[in-house]
Amino acid sequence: MADGALQIMATDHEKKFLLDPYLDWVAAEGPPVHEGFGLDLLALETGPWPRFDAKGAFCHVKGRGDFCTCYLLDIGPGKRTAPARHLYECFVYVLEGHGSTTIELANGGRHSFEWAPKSLFALPLNTGYQIYNGSGGERALLACTHFLPLTMNLFHNENFIFDNDFVFADRLGDPKYYEGDGDFIEMKPGRHMWETTFVPDLTKFELITWNERGAGGSNITFILADGTLHAHTSEIPTARYKKGHRHGDGLHIFAVTGSGYTKLWYEGDEEFREVPWRHGIMYAPPYWMFHQHFNTAPEPARYLAIGMGSRRYPFSTLRREGAAGKSDADIKKGGRQIEYTDQNPRLHQQWLDAIAKTGVSSDMGQFIDETSFRK
Repeated sequence: MADGALQIMATDHEKKFLLDPYLDWVAAEGPPVHEGFGLDLLALETGPWPRFDAKGAFCHVKGRGDFCTCYLLDIGPGKRTAPARHLYECFVYVLEGHGSTTIELANGGRHSFEWAPKSLFALPLNTGYQIYNGSGGERALLACTHFLPLTMNLFHNENFIFDNDFVFADRLGDPKYYEGDGDFIEMKPGRHMWETTFVPDLTKFELITWNERGAGGSNITFILADGTLHAHTSEIPTARYKKGHRHGDGLHIFAVTGSGYTKLWYEGDEEFREVPWRHGIMYAPPYWMFHQHFNTAPEPARYLAIGMGSRRYPFSTLRREGAAGKSDADIKKGGRQIEYTDQNPRLHQQWLDAIAKTGVSSDMGQFIDETSFRK
């Protein structure tokens, strides 16, 4: 075979080596791409996104993993997105603005609901929809967490994902799910579920105490549009903090209310990484990296977490084992959580120093011996 032919074959082969169809798709779409350990979504630059006839941005945090990530939709005053449907699940958290979403049904019907800042809703799998900004003067900024990396890297065919007419009728759920109503499914603390499609206001949703996670915190898990994506919201009481823990990657965490910080570290690290806690901040703890949430505000702090593997459809062995009991079990007993008595003492002292600046007095004395700490 001639040398020229060998060169052509080698070049063609190299072009199809170690491809990432999702990242290739991102590069071709147009909006800016933002990367970092954590991101302030309210401050990110957005740019034109013809697919949605809106502005947008891709938000690729360090711990996003292989399956999930997030993008922003920035809808101008009085505008609406282009009609869309896609073969990936998407959970939408409203950062700014007021508006509505219309879900198109295969029979010609529709469901519509109105949202506001700190609403959460799902776009049912491969169902047509449009999103409307109801304000004539302000933008609407939506954080959309999804598993397109999984779908695109599995099928690597854009038309199959965005122009597929298969109807997942079982994902639509009860009509009341689009009215802010739902069904409570009782399990046990940390696993109780609320099934719905739309949560009007995460700040007002009633949570259930989950003492095993620490300091009287509370929690609820959402099953949205019968999804494989997971979502839960948790609250840390005033003057308290949660226990350190670890899990797989891809769990995107959004601060909803309050202020404070999250400390992150790998086993054996001498120093901690810190992410601030305020509305608009989003990050994802990398795989098996310990992290611990600290409330420094004079009011409760609440957050939202979205990632792959729901309580109903865990998707991975790691998620299944966590939901079955390892997530809030002592690491010394095969779990994934560090008890207060075993945590690095510097974590408590740093928190005491932080709350001294916000005028908060510690309420952790019933959980940890504070007699040796500087207040």
